[in-house]
Amino acid sequence: MFETDAEAEWFCRDVCNMDWHTHHDRGVTMDDNANSLIAQYPQYETHIRAWKTRWFDMFDGYVSGTPEIMARLEERQVPLYGLTNMPAEVAQATFDRFPMMRILRDIVVSGVEKVVKPDPRIYEIVLERMGNPDPGDVFFIDDSEKNVLAAREMGLQAHHFTGAKDLEQALKLQGLL
Repeated sequence: MFETDAEAEWFCRDVCNMDWHTHHDRGVTMDDNANSLIAQYPQYETHIRAWKTRWFDMFDGYVSGTPEIMARLEERQVPLYGLTNMPAEVAQATFDRFPMMRILRDIVVSGVEKVVKPDPRIYEIVLERMGNPDPGDVFFIDDSEKNVLAAREMGLQAHHFTGAKDLEQALKLQGLL
């Protein structure tokens, strides 16, 4: 797709970067978001549209060990919920591709709610959808430190996910496993 690694790095850093991506995580359609960028970089139209047309190429399955942890939590009847920064239009197809998502009681999708982590409002939405539990009774897991810090500021217990082994230990410390 790119002629050099340097061009690919530039493209991801300066064109289809996280600032741009966050717009469709906030509810702008992927097509509308692409169109505004294509107007600036018409020579990269195919590359920009690939964010949607090749969406599933960005996924490489589950993080090793996490389906087993989720299954153990489900066996213990620990209520599991999801919160994701993701475009609304690809969310259901993404969840369908990963069967373990079916054990989640609900999934809050930023693109549907039009607010992204780490905005405090999205944690409020999660708590509302969970039936308004005491935030201190919720154990939030995320791979972004800023999202973990924001959750803690909202009163949730939170774990910065770096791998299944550390997560398992954290869940044991919480008495969930």
